[in-house]
Amino acid sequence: MDLMVIADNMPAYLAGFRMTAQLTIVAGLGALVIGLTVAAMRVSPLGSLRVFAATYTELLRNMPLTLIFFFAVLVLPQFGVVLPLGYWTAVGCLTAYTSVFVAEAVRSGINAVGVGQAEAARAIGLTFGQSLTSVILPQAVRSVIPPLINVIIALAKNTSVAAGFAVVELTATGRRLAQQNPADVVLVLAGVALFYLVVTIPAGQLANLLERKVAFAR
Repeated sequence: MDLMVIADNMPAYLAGFRMTAQLTIVAGLGALVIGLTVAAMRVSPLGSLRVFAATYTELLRNMPLTLIFFFAVLVLPQFGVVLPLGYWTAVGCLTAYTSVFVAEAVRSGINAVGVGQAEAARAIGLTFGQSLTSVILPQAVRSVIPPLINVIIALAKNTSVAAGFAVVELTATGRRLAQQNPADVVLVLAGVALFYLVVTIPAGQLANLLERKVAFAR
């Protein structure tokens, strides 16, 4: 076993890590925007919006991420929607899948805010949108941030699915290096795991810290 295999291939690891980080950041931002919208629809006074958001959430939440990738690559072209295989398709699939977990985290934070807050907002003449953005969401933020961090951690790990769809991220890099160094497969994969841990362990510790602070504030 060549103990220097990780150091010798550090440029390849870093390139794969950059792609994983990029997928996580871009898909995470997209999921945050869509998730907030879906969460607002879930608590909307309009029944049609609630039904649409609930259907969207239940459909994607109970579907494997790999199946969503296959749907985008193999099924959508049957309806004339041809997506380029690679980065942007991966971003779209990861964004859609992650957005439902963001929506559920935000909805749970909204539901944790006392009903009296919304009633007071309505009593002073605020619309649903105004009461949501000015009264409810600011109070829900403290309890929403820790689960959102956990959602982002899951997203960082889920980017590995993109390796099977022409995106050279960290897992795909590890697979290629393992093929090039068959005698050092364990070390190569250990290097991949270390780069994932660089993201997930600090983020997990931050989530735990925030959860303790929120619990203490309550």
